[in-house]
Amino acid sequence: MKGTYTSGGATVAFRDTGAGLPVVFLHPTPIDGEYWRPLIEELAGVRAIVPDLRGHGKSELGSLPEGGFASVPDAPVLTMTQLASDVLTLLDHLQAPAAIFTGCSIGGYIQLELWRQAPQRVRGLAFVCSKPQPDAEANLSKRAATIAEARAGGSAALYEGMARTLIGRTARERRLEIVTELRARMTLTPEALVAVQAGLATRPDSVPTVPTITVPVLAIAGGEDPGVAPAEMEAFRAAPGGCEFHLLPDAGHLAAYEQPQKVAALLAAWLRQIEA
Repeated sequence: MKGTYTSGGATVAFRDTGAGLPVVFLHPTPIDGEYWRPLIEELAGVRAIVPDLRGHGKSELGSLPEGGFASVPDAPVLTMTQLASDVLTLLDHLQAPAAIFTGCSIGGYIQLELWRQAPQRVRGLAFVCSKPQPDAEANLSKRAATIAEARAGGSAALYEGMARTLIGRTARERRLEIVTELRARMTLTPEALVAVQAGLATRPDSVPTVPTITVPVLAIAGGEDPGVAPAEMEAFRAAPGGCEFHLLPDAGHLAAYEQPQKVAALLAAWLRQIEA
């Protein structure tokens, strides 16, 4: 089933397929929910709920506040708080009291905010190439530069670069078409790109949140990930609900798309433990 709902004045698109344990899949930026399609095709026995985050895919960006990112004070800011609120509104729309969440990159940051906002609606958290640490100073400078380039008309060039760098070297060598496939899913407008970068820059430090997570955690890191080091993901081991950690040495930042069968197998085994 494909559908839309309204959250905070924006129309948000989603897909809801399958039956069984409800699992919400939160995609990375600047890709849309299709990122998860190869992995979901490998899973059985789950109800896969896949929204397009605000500004991505078929979802509207909506009206956003400015002033949150000190380096670019006039930038609209798509906060993790807003994105988490959108997800909770989706659960309400689907009359789903609780779910397991699987997120890559920004999807994982949203999950940490979901835990802070509504832990009673979270049955488990799977993080794929995502981390609890905030942006370091160098990353903040890079995000400001990305915003400047997007506003100068350079979003297409930015996406061309992201399509190459976010995908691991091994995946690019094994399947040349993967870069073209994922580049085609990068459809954010310049305004949305600016808002997302400002939101990522202003996300909170979630390291103190991890020791409060009492539900099961799955952490899958990519050894070829240029943005999230496996050592940073080790921080999830502090979750008292238990953390199952895996390193895929030959995967990049978009590991679930690069190696859908492998990531799906890890996820399926972990989900069976939660259901048991």
